[in-house]
Amino acid sequence: MVSSSAVAAQAAHTIQQWIAQGLYPAGALLPSQRDLAEQLAVSRASLREALSSLQGLGLIISRPGKGMYVAEAVATPAGAPPWRFAATHSLTDIYQLRFALENFAARLAAMVIEDSDLHELRSNLQALVAAIEAGDLATAAQLDYAFHTQIIGISGNRAIADVLSNSAELMQESQRLPFYQRAARRATGEEHAAILDALVARDPAAAQAAMARHIVQAAQRAGVHFPTGL
Repeated sequence: MVSSSAVAAQAAHTIQQWIAQGLYPAGALLPSQRDLAEQLAVSRASLREALSSLQGLGLIISRPGKGMYVAEAVATPAGAPPWRFAATHSLTDIYQLRFALENFAARLAAMVIEDSDLHELRSNLQALVAAIEAGDLATAAQLDYAFHTQIIGISGNRAIADVLSNSAELMQESQRLPFYQRAARRATGEEHAAILDALVARDPAAAQAAMARHIVQAAQRAGVHFPTGL
C-alpha cells in the first residue's frame, strides 16, 4: 500500500512538472483544490500536503480569498516566505532541537546499523541526488526528511523518535528551507554522503560529527546561525 506521504510527494512532483513545462506559468492561478485533486486522482488531504510542500519551497504562494498562485520567481533566503510557526517556535529553536537530538541519534545508529539499513540509506541518497539534479525539489525535500527519520529509527531511541515525530511538520518545514539556496542545493547530498560514510564505517564519533556539521550548515543555508561550542 502506498503511503499518504508518497502520494503527496508524487502529486507535488506532478504539479512542479506542470509549472516547469509552462502549463501554469509564473503568476498563474492554480485550479481549485477540488479540481486539482480530481486531475491528480488524490485525496484533498494528500493535495493539501503537496501544496504545503510546494509553498514551503517557494514555488507557489497563497493569496487569502483568491487561491494558490505560481510564484513570480523561485524564492531566495532573503525573499522566502516567513517561518510559518513563529508564533510558537522560532526556526532557531527547531534547528537547535535537531542539533541536540539528531547528532546523538546518528552516534547511536552507527553502533547498531545493519547492512540492510545501509542499503536503504544508499538508495535514498541516490534518489535525493537525482531529484536535486532534476530540479525536483518537492521530492528532494521528502527524501531529505526520510533519510533523517530512518537514522533516528535505526538509533533505537524511542524518546528521540517520539519527540521529533510529534514535531514532524516543524521538522519537514525546516528541511525545505535550505533548498532556497539554489547555488548550494547539492550540499545536502554531499553532507548526507558524509554521514553515510561514517555509518558504513560504524564510527559513532564520525557519524555524530558529520550529522552536527550537516545540521549547522543546513541551518546556515536557511539563514539561521547559532553557537554550538564545537
